[in-house]
Amino acid sequence: MTPALRCGNSPCMLLLESPPPDRHSFWEDALAILVGTTLVALSIQFLRASELFTGQIAGLSLVLSYPTGLPFGAIFFVLNLPFYLLAIRQLGWRFTIKSFLAVALMSTIAESLPLVLSMNHLHPALGATLSGILAGVGLLMLFRHGATLGGVGVVALWAQDTKGIKAGHVQLGFDLCVFALALFLFDWQRVLWSLLGAVVLNLIITVNHRRDRYIARS
Repeated sequence: MTPALRCGNSPCMLLLESPPPDRHSFWEDALAILVGTTLVALSIQFLRASELFTGQIAGLSLVLSYPTGLPFGAIFFVLNLPFYLLAIRQLGWRFTIKSFLAVALMSTIAESLPLVLSMNHLHPALGATLSGILAGVGLLMLFRHGATLGGVGVVALWAQDTKGIKAGHVQLGFDLCVFALALFLFDWQRVLWSLLGAVVLNLIITVNHRRDRYIARS
């Protein structure tokens, strides 16, 4: 069986061959970064309403913001700064610039949303689940358009692309460290509900972020 229907010496219709991957356009990347960061920022609001936190640098920022009273956005932005060196050296300037913009945008949206959105209380189970889904989908969009929210996401993508270690597994390992720290600051029930959200998030990343299934390039 031939891989393609041919008209003379030229193929006229692809049957079995996959088309070559296309690059995302500037506007496709811009829209994905805007939507992805908005979804993650919205997930932070669900966590705040449930008095929970998450993993990764966003989770560490939330853990530190509760006892100190410092703005989440500012802590999140500062903690991400050291990871840009790894991003530049291992993943390139294009990826680093996109990620820097995504971090700045997410920090701004997360601090602005409470001005127009108010959630007084959510059951921890619902808050954790919805937050995990929103953040997972948002991060997945960023990953597929050559960006991340810095921090652990940079390490996770580098490990998956160069070492074959799933990005979701790397993030979950860091999350366990964040939750271990949280046990010294919060009651175990709060930590357990927060862990549920992190598991949902990382399951979405682990199942859906695979280079052999997604071929578009940024």
